[in-house]
Amino acid sequence: MKSRKRLLRWASGIMLVLGAGHLSLLALTAWESITGWVDRGVWAAVPLMLADGAETVESFRNSVTFWAGPGSFAVPLILLGCLTWHLAGRGVAVPAGIGWGLAAWCALGGVLLVPSPYFAGVIAGALVIVAARKDDRSGAAREREMDLA
Repeated sequence: MKSRKRLLRWASGIMLVLGAGHLSLLALTAWESITGWVDRGVWAAVPLMLADGAETVESFRNSVTFWAGPGSFAVPLILLGCLTWHLAGRGVAVPAGIGWGLAAWCALGGVLLVPSPYFAGVIAGALVIVAARKDDRSGAAREREMDLA
């Protein structure tokens, strides 16, 4: 039980660092665009329709900043990290399918966007998978003990 909790806490820590690091790096590199949203209103980040119908460099920069920041993988990754941390604290196993999905998504992202820290997400996914398997093995051992009794 302790080792599963430790594995899930490490996985959630990796997810939290990746997500928060991504948002922090974006805040440092695109601060002018982000503060521009405050001046024009948050809805101006990615307008549904451009006023004159033509995309400008500024509107493109706004779109890129949005999709690289609040619209990116960072926010859901932080939320998944928080959920994993919470479930580990309660002793609840995160399903292995979540780990497989995270590992596959991060592996694909790492291949498409080299160099990037996406591959650290593969480690987090693998830790979730190993923690889920530890739970399966302990459940099978309990069933064998019950059968012998």
